[in-house]
Formats: sequence, C-alpha cells, structure tokens
Amino acid sequence: MDTPLKALAEPRRREILDLVRNLEMSAGEIASRFDVTRPAISQHLKVLMDAGLVSMRTSGTRRIYRARLEGLNEIMEYLSQFWDDRLTRLAREAEAADQAKRNIEEHS
Repeated sequence: MDTPLKALAEPRRREILDLVRNLEMSAGEIASRFDVTRPAISQHLKVLMDAGLVSMRTSGTRRIYRARLEGLNEIMEYLSQFWDDRLTRLAREAEAADQAKRNIEEHS
C-alpha cells in the first residue's frame, strides 16, 4: 500500500491518473496537458506504473496509458475501515436520538 500512496502524494501524478481514468491516452497526449518536459511526464508515468496504478500498451511506436483502478483496492479497503466505523457510530447516535425522542413523547 505504501508504493501507491507515495505515487499519489505528488499532485501531478494524481492529475495524470485522472486524465487516464476513463480513457486511454498516449504519453504525448498526456504530456501536452502539462507545462513540463516529456521526460518529466515519462518519469511520472513510470512511478504510476511501478505502483500498479496505470498500465501501458504499445500501438505502433506510441505508448498508450490507462488507469488501473484495481491498483487502488488496497488503499480503498484500508480507508473504508474508517468510513465503516464512522457510519456505525452515526447509526448508533441516530438510534439513540430516536429512542430519546420516543421516550419524551411517551412521557408527555
């Protein structure tokens, strides 16, 4: 889980991942969206690939990238624990408030 988190810590990598989330793009198309050099974008793509967050295929001489959202599964599972705990606490609080309201209505 550390490798994907470190990869996503860089804002530009998150932007790249967002670009290729729903469609494939060539390295050149990705690079054209940023004001940095192509080698810099290539390095970002390599980090994302090493983290399992993007995949690459070749089409002729072009390298085509797309997001591998399954690469986020471990992070999502980890974070969902916090969300699940929070929802459970919220449900308990709502039930307690509802019970308190019923008690007040019964005694009125």
